[in-house]
Amino acid sequence: MYKCLSFSRLIYRLLLALLTVAFCALFFIAGKTVFPVSAHKSTETPVPLPVIMYHSVCEKAPSAYTVTPQQLKNDLTWLKNNGYTSVSARQLTDYTRGIGELPEKPVLITFDDGFYNNLSLALPMLEKYDMCAVVSIVGRYTDDYAAADPHADSYSYLTWDDIAELAASGRIEIGSHTYDMHTNSNGRQGCAKLPDESSDEYEAVLGADLALLKTELLQNCGISPEVFAYPFGALSRESLPVLRESGILMTLTCREGMNHITRDPDCLYGIFRNNRSGLLTTEEYMAKLTKK
Repeated sequence: MYKCLSFSRLIYRLLLALLTVAFCALFFIAGKTVFPVSAHKSTETPVPLPVIMYHSVCEKAPSAYTVTPQQLKNDLTWLKNNGYTSVSARQLTDYTRGIGELPEKPVLITFDDGFYNNLSLALPMLEKYDMCAVVSIVGRYTDDYAAADPHADSYSYLTWDDIAELAASGRIEIGSHTYDMHTNSNGRQGCAKLPDESSDEYEAVLGADLALLKTELLQNCGISPEVFAYPFGALSRESLPVLRESGILMTLTCREGMNHITRDPDCLYGIFRNNRSGLLTTEEYMAKLTKK
């Protein structure tokens, strides 16, 4: 037997349905505002991003990890003449979160290890060409080596005052290259996990190292790093949650290739970089860097 539905009960159900639809619509709109990434994931073409990895810039004979000031000048001139615009790590992290746009041909410039010449020689050239860069430092190099033997272009490391000066320039973001894991000691390569180390043990070791550099940067320079460069490019799957917990929004590897940036923040973990060997001409290097 069928039971007739009263008019008042029908009205109640219609109102309930309308309220449910309205609530879902409101939640959807709010979700697009709070989580803009998901709104862009499927609608925008990934942006190719070549990344340069420099180390030392000085008047020594060029090597696999050293370029001369003239080579750096040639590189920056080539980038300008070929329509490339340097972008900051902050621009990239903003973009992945749906904030702002990237230039048509972006390039990310990075320097590893924290050599003093990044301040004395590289920064003036970046200013001349209106470019920016990320300088990733090793905390122990600053504490132990820079203070003892400061301000020689060919071999010194950045002091804490130097790092603060770089950051104050507005052109340099300071990244973490670990406090004291840029070594190959005790069987560990860089900050990679040891074969016989438990995940908990590894996370404690890496977390302590990251925290020490973060503390020293805050105390000495008022900086909290958001970029992390893996020493020697040695990766461990277990490192990522520790880095995220430390506030790292972008990780830089030594694997070479082209990056493709989307409106997804996860695309910034594991960025490819092309080492700038001083043994290559600018034309040879740029052909490799921009190969898609």
